[in-house]
Amino acid sequence: MSAGAFPSISRYFRCDEGLLNLKTGGILSERPGFFRFSDAVCFGKSTDGVLSSSPGRDLHDLSRYVLLNGGSIALPFDVEEVLRNLREERYSTCSAGPGLSNGLIRDLYYAVRPWMPLGVRKRLQRIYLRGWENVPFPHWPVDRTADLLLQRLLALALTSNQAESIPLIWFWPEGAKACALMTHDVEAVPGKEFCSSLMDINDSFDIPASFQIVPEERYSVEPNFLEEIKRRGFEVNVQDLNHDGKLFLQRTEFERRVKAINRYGREYGAVGFRSAVLYRNEEWFNLLEFEYDMSVPSVAHLDPQRGGCCTIMPYFIGNLLELPVTMTQDHSLFNVLNDFTLELWQRQIQLILKNHGLMNFIVHPDYILTSKAQRAYKELLASLVKLRTDDGLWIALPRDVNLWWRQRDRMVLSRRGDDWTIEGEGSERARLAFASLEGNELVFSVRNRTESGAAVTTSRCSTSNPN
Repeated sequence: MSAGAFPSISRYFRCDEGLLNLKTGGILSERPGFFRFSDAVCFGKSTDGVLSSSPGRDLHDLSRYVLLNGGSIALPFDVEEVLRNLREERYSTCSAGPGLSNGLIRDLYYAVRPWMPLGVRKRLQRIYLRGWENVPFPHWPVDRTADLLLQRLLALALTSNQAESIPLIWFWPEGAKACALMTHDVEAVPGKEFCSSLMDINDSFDIPASFQIVPEERYSVEPNFLEEIKRRGFEVNVQDLNHDGKLFLQRTEFERRVKAINRYGREYGAVGFRSAVLYRNEEWFNLLEFEYDMSVPSVAHLDPQRGGCCTIMPYFIGNLLELPVTMTQDHSLFNVLNDFTLELWQRQIQLILKNHGLMNFIVHPDYILTSKAQRAYKELLASLVKLRTDDGLWIALPRDVNLWWRQRDRMVLSRRGDDWTIEGEGSERARLAFASLEGNELVFSVRNRTESGAAVTTSRCSTSNPN
């Protein structure tokens, strides 16, 4: 790969490509494997060839083989391949767990699930997920390996160019420190019947949310049900087709079902999609006629399909924007871990806030019917409101994040004398930021605007290790 042919870096930071003079320095190995690049676990081919078949602790660190020559950087791997392997879960040949990945067992489970008492389902799920704490990769409870790799490369660009700083377009509008999404997957009739009350709860905290609707078999989807959601300022998305767990089992069946899914998307006026139970195959996403998807967890230790996209930021899969699920689902928290405190959620919130990422919550109407669960949910909403007030957290609908990320992707930095400006649709909401090094740590300075319109540096946001 030639120098400057790593678009994922400039696309992620929205920075000047001329400062990213990188190349792959040598012949890559025939087969991919795991290695480290500083403190980032990677999977791909390398010029060194010392690769591992599993993401254990003693991975070979390829950062020692980086060559700096003037302003150019020669890397011992292909950045685009490694990022694709992480984001699209290609590091795992079988990312589904040993139980529900078996077609017969999965068919049996979903055949009897509608009549299975919740207590029995909880027990089976705990048995299936046993040992999840020992899964070495992705990192629990928040994995941002892909983000960390990109930050390490930007730090190298600063060093190789002997630059004090690199300008970029900040990740979120109006200089927000991070972003949060509240999403509600409606699974069955009790959840559907609770939607109006759930909207009342969200409204009392001024928290927007999207509702993911199953089009077939689970419950009737009346036009007035969808209209109520939209009329009250919430968003409607499509969730799977019938929630039977089989959407991604066979390619031909997926092709048949996705035609109906796309039709429901047009009928509902939905621009977003989520698959049931977060089953997924990113190689088939190109058949989805939606603007964005929310089916890929950042780290999936507590989901039936293991793996994870290893990022806390939105990213594109072709023309589809992926908004990764970065927070533990309410079902996993309440019913698998039997935890009704905010301790885990708060730990994840603070890690993502510190690293300026996306908090994507899934809270099912079906699983917060009890007063105990509702109390925990209201405590969560209150904590998000406080972060919005005190820390500049942007709480938005998924469609608004999709619009912003697409606008940001098309914006450009222009040099105006000794300064930089941002041009393009939506640029009035964009903020200029600068990446610099303090020791070995990458630090961001974000410019916000005063009431008079003058730009001043008001916040300094440093990066940190994954956990």
